[in-house]
Amino acid sequence: MCVFSTQFLLAQDWKTDFAAAKKEAAKEDKPIILVFQGSDWCAPCIKLDKEIWSTEEFKDYAQKHYVMLKADFPRKNKNALSPEQQEKNNKLAEVYNSNGYFPFVVVLDKSGKVLGQAGYQKIEVKQYIAMLDKFAK
Repeated sequence: MCVFSTQFLLAQDWKTDFAAAKKEAAKEDKPIILVFQGSDWCAPCIKLDKEIWSTEEFKDYAQKHYVMLKADFPRKNKNALSPEQQEKNNKLAEVYNSNGYFPFVVVLDKSGKVLGQAGYQKIEVKQYIAMLDKFAK
């Protein structure tokens, strides 16, 4: 069981710090995919994670082409973020998700400029990747 946990953690390298994500994006010359989600209450967020983010196809592609940044807004006490992380996520939401949409996917260039926005769509992984790539090019 530990093997699977470790493998899962290494599979999708989600950043939770915007400064670190921008630094990595600049170093590797990659766009940033910023995902606003409610991991324990938002049904479309959970579907997006299951149908896109958690697939091997997307994880393999993302590792080579994007820096993945997650801003989670859980509601259950057991999933509560640290006050520091919650503050970071709140600041990201003020700048990039002022309407409070969930899920909300923002494609950013390495400096943090918005290139495109998306949400949940019931489409194949390849189509979702193609949509994100259009913003990033």
